[in-house]
Amino acid sequence: QVQLVESGGGLVQPGGSLRLSCVASGRMFTRYIMSWYRQAPGKERELVAAISNTDGMTNYDDSVKGRFTISRDTAKNTVYLQMNSLKPEDTAVYYCKAVWSGVYWGQGTQVTVSS
Repeated sequence: QVQLVESGGGLVQPGGSLRLSCVASGRMFTRYIMSWYRQAPGKERELVAAISNTDGMTNYDDSVKGRFTISRDTAKNTVYLQMNSLKPEDTAVYYCKAVWSGVYWGQGTQVTVSS
């Protein structure tokens, strides 16, 4: 069983930045495939960014390329999502996901981009 705890969400003005964190339980963090998803009101949950468990390869949704960066710190069992140049359409609940012998989700953290 893997537990995920997200933090770092909040209210930010358009053009601002936030960094989300997701701390994972367990001793096998290096084997987890980690990703961030988001779900806006009335919309389906969508993949934002993912990072592999081997070579650190990343991939991003086209809507966030060049603005968001996913990274992982194995010493802290943590994956991050650095979000820059935020737009109102980035407003959503952001979820951390881990895949390893199962699929695990965090509770989500709200990100609101508004002036």
